[in-house]
Amino acid sequence: MRTTIDITLTQPGKAIDALGEASPELLSRQKIKDAMAKGACWWTHKGKRLRLRRATKELKPGIRLQLYYDEKVLARKPEEPALLEDLGRYTVWFKPHGLLAQGSQWGDHCSLLRLAEVRLERPCYLVHRLDADAAGLMLIAHDPKAAGVLSQCFSARVMTKRYLARVTGLIDASEQLVDAPVEGKPANSRVSTLETDEAERTSLVQVSIETGRKHQIRRHLAGLGHPIIGDRLYGRAAGVPLQLVACYLEFDCPVSKRTVVFELPAELNSLIRN
Repeated sequence: MRTTIDITLTQPGKAIDALGEASPELLSRQKIKDAMAKGACWWTHKGKRLRLRRATKELKPGIRLQLYYDEKVLARKPEEPALLEDLGRYTVWFKPHGLLAQGSQWGDHCSLLRLAEVRLERPCYLVHRLDADAAGLMLIAHDPKAAGVLSQCFSARVMTKRYLARVTGLIDASEQLVDAPVEGKPANSRVSTLETDEAERTSLVQVSIETGRKHQIRRHLAGLGHPIIGDRLYGRAAGVPLQLVACYLEFDCPVSKRTVVFELPAELNSLIRN
């Protein structure tokens, strides 16, 4: 079941009571509480639209409440991310396949940002994105200033970013530049073959990107005629997760004022190896 409740309070009361009265035949109070705890409820407070998780929150008249209830989304149980390094003002994580970087209006319990927030009990700010279907390294900041300067490292193209992908077919590339625009914007990817599997007719490639367009690596590899295994958008489903992993980050850290290198541990890197 998927439904939306959108109400404006006409009298003071608890959030759970207002939502329950608006949907007495659709949702039980327990289902509403569960959805709120998982980030599917929003309220407008002092001009800002925020998630409201506490069902017993006392609200004043005029407050707008919105509940986005999707039974399938709320039933998902995400794989746990791995905390790789804690550097104080930011942390380094391994995001598994299928985990969102951040939530949507339908909830955030299946997002790295929320899981990090719950585990660390600290504020968490998104620094960059990684496709939900992909896995690999992600940074989470813990104060707004750190989030801003780290995000700038990604947008200013001063960061070395490497990915591993297992693709269909045999490809022999030695730092082949792919510069096909993505959605009308410049996009550069450098592809190098690491190994080929004659029997399976697959190749393991390393991809370094200078830009970070949406689905850039997936589009570029598919454009070469070698879509990533498990890519249901640009190739075809294969019964395995998208075989794309963000494995390496190197940059001059504006927080620590030194060059830092983060590499995915071998046991996690091996996810895309036969």
